Amino acid sequence: MTARSADVVISTAPFTREASTTPSIMLEVLAAALLVLVFACWHFGIGSLLIVVAATAGAVGTEWVFTRSADRSTLRDYSAVLTGVLLGLTLPPAIPLWMGFLGGAAGIGFGKLIWGGLGQNLFNPALIGRAFLQAAFPIAITTWSAPAEPGAALSVPRSLFALPLMQAKVDAVSAATPLGLAKFESQIADFGPLFFGQISGSVGETSALLLILCGVWLAVRRMFDWRLPVSTLLSVAVFSGALHLLNPEAYPPPLFMVFSGGLLFGAVFMVTDPVTTPTTPRGAWLFGVGVGLLVVLIRVFGGLPEGVMYAILLMNAVTPHINRYTQPRVFGA
Repeated sequence: MTARSADVVISTAPFTREASTTPSIMLEVLAAALLVLVFACWHFGIGSLLIVVAATAGAVGTEWVFTRSADRSTLRDYSAVLTGVLLGLTLPPAIPLWMGFLGGAAGIGFGKLIWGGLGQNLFNPALIGRAFLQAAFPIAITTWSAPAEPGAALSVPRSLFALPLMQAKVDAVSAATPLGLAKFESQIADFGPLFFGQISGSVGETSALLLILCGVWLAVRRMFDWRLPVSTLLSVAVFSGALHLLNPEAYPPPLFMVFSGGLLFGAVFMVTDPVTTPTTPRGAWLFGVGVGLLVVLIRVFGGLPEGVMYAILLMNAVTPHINRYTQPRVFGA
């Protein structure tokens, strides 16, 4: 409602409006994720692109099926596309494509639409999709491939084309991730391969250098609250560093804990989700510290070598309570 006179313009709040829109924010984050995908295609082969496409098709297709009767399709905000891309980047390089498609459908269905759509979901949809695959296909989701040989970037593992509910024939060389070697064989990877991405792992989690650059760019562009990734990474470094000081032979050093696994990818693309994380400054610090503590506890004392996905989902569950108890004091109260 606006009233105009010759000299005065009277309008209701808000009086200032952000120029950014939901589609523009999604596209900027998507551009950073696609840079990670380009490296994945060079590192693991063109099969990485097929996995991301399959997961994105499952996410977008599910969104289209359940929203096509609406007056305005929610596909225009690119949130389903981003969910599929992020999910695909968290999957192993040789997972069957139909599993990626199913994970994308589950992420949108159970992680977004069932809650009422964008902005109302409690959990990160991409992580819901991966958690679904982790529970349904634990062997496939933890079968890792070695990096592609030089000149073999166009090769595609036959396991990608395995039929649904049939055992995949893996023709790629399997390799343990640095976290798996540290957890079960007490072998700590060198810093160089971790930093530059010369390791095995999920499609988008290998290059620490690239993920740091993406995170810095998105932070400069103010696409997320910088407190969320900073508190997450600092807390992992502090808690793992304390354990390492107590017993260096039993617990990995903090630098290894920060640069290995999916922590950097999660800190840049998952922890920073504005819908499922706290909106207050103090809440952001609490959320990041909680994620970091859970990551260290699961990695060190749990049965799995990795714990980023579960840590973020558990903290997603308490985000409403964090928001409630960290609201700033009302001015003048």
